[in-house]
Amino acid sequence: MATLFAIRDGIKDARAGRSPYFWTVLSKPDERRQRLNEGLRSTGKIIVLAVILDTVYQFIELGTFYPGEALVVAFVLAFVPYLLIRGPAARIARWWSGRPAPHG
Repeated sequence: MATLFAIRDGIKDARAGRSPYFWTVLSKPDERRQRLNEGLRSTGKIIVLAVILDTVYQFIELGTFYPGEALVVAFVLAFVPYLLIRGPAARIARWWSGRPAPHG
């Protein structure tokens, strides 16, 4: 799911002519918060679902619940793929449409 949302948002970035997502998060402090919030909004439901699934798994397999572990698993399985895939998806969409990459 995170991959599908990343591809969707990458295509939107390409159409809007915005700079690559991960690069902007790393190198542009003035845009960082806005872009991270945008990514969390896109993956929020996936993160919540991942926490719920991991909670059920922990109760079934371990007989207990470790909230920190559930959050780490949800973050790694939802937000990290989104972060890594959105930029390349935008580049491919730009290449496919023949638009030049933004500078900056």
